[in-house]
Formats: sequence, C-alpha cells, structure tokens
Amino acid sequence: MRPLFIPVLLLGMSIHSAWAATPPVVVQFTNPDHYSDASLRSNYQRGADPSVLKALRAKFEKLGSRYLQPGQQLQIEVRNIDLAGRFEPWNYNANDVRFMREITWPSIDLHYVLSQDGKIVRQADARISDKAYLQRPGRTSHSDRLYSEKAMLDDWFRQQFKPR
Repeated sequence: MRPLFIPVLLLGMSIHSAWAATPPVVVQFTNPDHYSDASLRSNYQRGADPSVLKALRAKFEKLGSRYLQPGQQLQIEVRNIDLAGRFEPWNYNANDVRFMREITWPSIDLHYVLSQDGKIVRQADARISDKAYLQRPGRTSHSDRLYSEKAMLDDWFRQQFKPR
C-alpha cells in the first residue's frame, strides 16, 4: 500500500498548487449594468451582454499570457465599455445592426495594477480608444463582432507591456 500512497500524495499536492496559483491576468467588471454600450443586441437592451464580457475577459487573458513576463500579474478593473458603432433603431428592418461611423469609435475605461513578484510596478487609469478604427487593415474581412475592440486591446497591450 505504501508505494501507491506517494504518487497519490504528489498528485494531490500538484492539483492543490495549481488551484492556489494566481493567474497572470485577473479581470473584474465593475457595474456592468451601467456601461455606456456593452451589448451586441439592440439599443433598447440595458446593461452589458455576458458574451461581450466573456470575450473581452478571454482577450485580456490571452494578451497577458503573451506580453507579461514570468512573475508578473495584471489586475484589470473595467469601469466602462463603449463598443464601436451604434444601433440606429429608426432604420427600418435594421434594429439589431450596428452602424459604424467615424464618430462611434470603441473605448474601454479601466484601472490596472501591474505587479512583479507581488510588488506593484505600475498602476494607472486608462481610457483605451481607437478613433481610426474604420481605417484598420483587415477590419472588413473579419466576422468577429468585437474585432475593433480586440484590435484596440492588441495595440494597447503591445504599447504598455512589451518587454523593454
């Protein structure tokens, strides 16, 4: 019985340490019901769409795994989301269509804290926006409804967290 006990104990310890490990990016959405525009449904829908929050969380996590250095952790508090485009319910048969115009660029307001080995390296409020989102190469070839927001986050992460 003793030889079986050691592998089971080691397996249990590794599972516990995996659960106890802090992920490199932690995202919190503060008051999503009051976001300016975080829904992929018509303008009459109030509050954030859970699928939008899930997709943006996944994007933050993916970018963190790409740009953060070993031992770094990024805590992000998303305070507001304003997706690219607007619904124009007065357009007949287009209630759920987002019309992309030069004045309807995407923006995300957040606060972030970057830590290295448990010590705060940098923290700041940020308003991430992309006023030229309509000129972004490849925009028209993507079917991702959050393409503009994700591309904007790609740029921001690259500028803020690339190794120096």
